[in-house]
Amino acid sequence: MDRIRILQIGQESWEKRFQLPDRVKIIYANENIELKKEIYELVVLERNITQEEFEAVNKMSMAYCFFIVDSFVPDSITKRLFAQKIGKVIPKDTIQSFLDNEIKKYFPKPYGEKFRPEAVGIAQGFKGSIKWYGQYSVTLNGSYGQEFNQIAFWRGNIPIEAGQAIEFWLEYKKEPEVELMLVIKQFVSGSLADICDSWEFSEEDMENPVLIEGRNGPGTIFCELKAKGSGRLDIIGLHDRISRWDQGCFMVGGERYVTSDREEIFAYFDPGDMKPPMAVYFSGYKTMEGFEGYYMMKKMGCPFLLIAEQRFQGGGFYMGNKEYEQLMISVIQGYLDRLGFYSNQLILSGISMGTIGSMYYGCDLRPHALILGKPLASLGNIAENERLKRPGGFPTSLDLLRFHGGGMEKDAIDILNDRFWNKIRNSDFGHTKFIVSYMYEDDYDDTAYDRLLSELNSSGVQVYGKGLHGRHNDNSAGIGAWFKSQYERVLREDFERI
Repeated sequence: MDRIRILQIGQESWEKRFQLPDRVKIIYANENIELKKEIYELVVLERNITQEEFEAVNKMSMAYCFFIVDSFVPDSITKRLFAQKIGKVIPKDTIQSFLDNEIKKYFPKPYGEKFRPEAVGIAQGFKGSIKWYGQYSVTLNGSYGQEFNQIAFWRGNIPIEAGQAIEFWLEYKKEPEVELMLVIKQFVSGSLADICDSWEFSEEDMENPVLIEGRNGPGTIFCELKAKGSGRLDIIGLHDRISRWDQGCFMVGGERYVTSDREEIFAYFDPGDMKPPMAVYFSGYKTMEGFEGYYMMKKMGCPFLLIAEQRFQGGGFYMGNKEYEQLMISVIQGYLDRLGFYSNQLILSGISMGTIGSMYYGCDLRPHALILGKPLASLGNIAENERLKRPGGFPTSLDLLRFHGGGMEKDAIDILNDRFWNKIRNSDFGHTKFIVSYMYEDDYDDTAYDRLLSELNSSGVQVYGKGLHGRHNDNSAGIGAWFKSQYERVLREDFERI
């Protein structure tokens, strides 16, 4: 496991006063705090900081990971940073207990994944029907027996370390007559047969992510799904994520929201300096689960919100049913209200898949600016391009077409395209700037920028565009550089931020 680094600002190093876990490294500072490139997993104050030290400590610390010890009285400067970091107070006499029991939750590198569809195996004894829907799901229909029997399992055991916690979340749909149980077994490290721990989780348990811990040392984890009764069962996906217990999803402070269909939205909020604007960044397509863009957005200095979703294989492009889309809007609006900001103090942004989220929900939230890199808009066309322009390059697009468009034929392509463009053309962007960098020869959606220009009907809308030669993934560095430069320009010119 990676080391957990604590920047301790105080009178005497914790190395001399406490017994440190093996994973913990203390970076002790008393005077002359110097700004370094590192952002530490924890920052702990045992004294007040000066105005000169404020900026250095601010840049080297993360929200939700900032502590002050109750052995001193914070002054106004320390209180200001404490508020910006959503800090916590740690009693002096509980520091050793914190190091023994809580510090493990602040590990540096989050990780999550979804078992690949080809890893799902169906029990040989099942006699009912089996139907696969691309990479999205497998549907079973039949009798599973009167007692719980294995109905599916996942190949490719995953590792667990001693003391580590892993959360599992199963996406599924079923008829009421079907009952489920998720069974997880831990094998001894290096063994294919010796079980050292096991867990069973009912449907009631699975209303929330279920958690296991490596309480018997390291090993590998095997997962199986048991069922009884009869009827239809859709197995959509099993997710495993290294857990922070009660300290957040993926990142410390990360929030998780879920619909009645078990579809998830993840959000991470950093108050920054609490001054406008609030910048929202929608994560792009990726199979490793978690947030994207943290370091880039932190450098902006303003409040920011990271949004991620892990449906389908790598992401579902932020579209969903009415419940899902209303939840997304309420999540973003909730943080905007928390800051006391208005829509003209909001920026929505994203690259590739993230541009869909930005534009789609921009129709509802009407932000000051949309900053977009490699925009994607006509999801139906993206799926159609899988056949000739980009064979085998993005099979998730076909799953999206079937799921949102209702099929794989031309009508489904038009339905999915129209779902996005109808919303765009019927929205008022009269007070919104579109700042777009795009690829001329984009092999995913080569019409996005030109069609955006033709579909924006609002009087007063402003569009800034920059085209680069290449296919969708040919010049990510160039897109990223222009994306960041335009963010800085908007913050400087429109919000008078340095």
